[in-house]
Amino acid sequence: MKLYYLQGSCSLAVHITLEWSGQPYQSQAVSREELKQPAYLALNPLGSAPAFTDDGLPTPLTQSTAILQYVAEKHPEANLLGENLAQRAETRRWLGLLNADVHRHVSLIFGVAGYAQSEALQQELQKNAKLKLHNFFAVLNQQLADKDYLTGTRSIADAYLFVAMRWAHRAQLDMSSFNALNAFFERMQQNPGVQAALKAEGLL
Repeated sequence: MKLYYLQGSCSLAVHITLEWSGQPYQSQAVSREELKQPAYLALNPLGSAPAFTDDGLPTPLTQSTAILQYVAEKHPEANLLGENLAQRAETRRWLGLLNADVHRHVSLIFGVAGYAQSEALQQELQKNAKLKLHNFFAVLNQQLADKDYLTGTRSIADAYLFVAMRWAHRAQLDMSSFNALNAFFERMQQNPGVQAALKAEGLL
């Protein structure tokens, strides 16, 4: 297994999951400039991170949620997706919220120039995105009110949530009222697998 990652991006969730799998893997950093070069485009024609290769794959795999589920299903002994159909559906529910909703609105904050040209419209989009994100994080905070992990046991969704919270802090969102989320973030920062992935990416 080999992960091609962009430092601090959603590929960090894959990096964490690979650590949690307990299996050997390789990782290679790719800069924003390299993402658009022919060598990398041969792996991921979209020019985005991550890309992932493995002996069991006929072609490189892209899209973080697909890679996360592939690693979890390849190594079921790590129990990162769920032990039964209902548990796996629950994991995918939270993974979907993080990927389709949280990540999309974070993109509006950091990449607003790609959605609007006027400064006034950019500011309006960023303001509305932050309001939406606050609502999403409120739901996630409630889910964690009585448990350490989103589904009760550690899963690939937790790796994604940790990365999303890093983005929230970078965007200077007010997370002070989300006690359960903040406690989750602190626990995750102390997790050996998370620390190993952060260190590998030069983030620790």
